[in-house]
Amino acid sequence: MPERPYEPDRAIAPTGAGGAMDLAASEAETLERTPGGPEGTGPEAKPRSLWSDAWRDLRRNPVFIVSALVILFLVFISLWPSAIASGSPLTCDLSKAQQGSQPGAPFGYDGQGCNVYTRTVYGARTSVTVGVCATLGVAVLGSVLGALAGFFGGIGDSVLSRITDIFFAIPVVLGGLVLLSVVTSNTVWPVIGFMVLLGWPQIARIARGSVITARQNDYVQAARALGASSSRILLRHIAPNAVAPVIVVATIALGTYITLEATLSYLGVGLKPPNVSWGIDISAASPYIRNAPHALLWPSGALAVTVLAFIMLGDAVRDALDPKLR
Repeated sequence: MPERPYEPDRAIAPTGAGGAMDLAASEAETLERTPGGPEGTGPEAKPRSLWSDAWRDLRRNPVFIVSALVILFLVFISLWPSAIASGSPLTCDLSKAQQGSQPGAPFGYDGQGCNVYTRTVYGARTSVTVGVCATLGVAVLGSVLGALAGFFGGIGDSVLSRITDIFFAIPVVLGGLVLLSVVTSNTVWPVIGFMVLLGWPQIARIARGSVITARQNDYVQAARALGASSSRILLRHIAPNAVAPVIVVATIALGTYITLEATLSYLGVGLKPPNVSWGIDISAASPYIRNAPHALLWPSGALAVTVLAFIMLGDAVRDALDPKLR
């Protein structure tokens, strides 16, 4: 085949199949100036990070949108319950005990004559507070201990592994019955402290495994060869790349902690009256399930929807942060 004479106004551009195509200079210049072309991969396109890719996927995920809207609504009524519920959840009238839906009380009244709708709305504050605070405490404590053990290894790593094995052998509900039965405080902090005490080993083990995996990457070895300190390597190079599994597990565990608080309150060792909690209302309504089932169904339904929303959010975040699913 005769060779084509050199034309300075033409260029050779690679194709997606590994070949090349003949372009005029104006066409090649247009392709270069396109910041990514149709696929966002041009020479001037900014490389997307894991977090930007995850956020892009989350915005397109209907499961994330629905669960996020439910959670935002729960946070709103937790901060300002009086915006949608009038009256006090502690105001009760025995003459209205076990009555059904009526004006001012769309959910009816419980066995003590308390407005079930008002107590259900105010109960969200306790559940969200316990779940968020317990998750933050577990995530911080478990991440720090697990990251240090996974990064430095040695005797500290071995001791942490044996301690986590001991904590995993303790039944959570049984531990709550034993530890919280001797607590006299009537606030949420003993319950939160108990959850942090028994919940950090799970996060610590996940953080340890993520740090060990990230520690073996080439960029970490390059940073160490350039003289970076251990603290800088851990905080600047390893932690940002190892935190994704911790976020996923912590998000899903938040719903578990809300369920655990309701379970302990139902058993009488968690929160106690005059605190307002879905677990307390479920426990109080259980003896009247035949005569006033509404008093049991509404707080139970609110608890189920809340836990399901956080689990769905955790599943959506896991799918977005898992590079194997891309």
